[in-house]
Amino acid sequence: MSSQDRPVYLRLRDIIAESILDGTYGDGDALPSVRAFAAQHGANPLTAAKAYQGFQDEGFVSVKRGVGMFVAEGATTRLRRDARESFLREEWPRVVRSMRRLKIDPADLLERVDS
Repeated sequence: MSSQDRPVYLRLRDIIAESILDGTYGDGDALPSVRAFAAQHGANPLTAAKAYQGFQDEGFVSVKRGVGMFVAEGATTRLRRDARESFLREEWPRVVRSMRRLKIDPADLLERVDS
């Protein structure tokens, strides 16, 4: 399934997760309001709220009534752990198959990591 085939709220959720993993937002940092986030990404505010709600349900985001939404303590570590597990389970096997098909030596990849 391509990223465009995924429901919008899941794509928005990915954007939030990537922003946390990239360090744009750290544990304890305020997230943009639902309306601001929706406007920034051209989405319906209800759809953005659904993405935020999923994070709240999973404990990655906490809400302070009248103040806003914040990245929960420990969210970055948990998101990184979950992303690693997902990568190793879902993406890595495809990468390995492609490397074998193309006869790519892993050492060649290591040379390109910092270039």
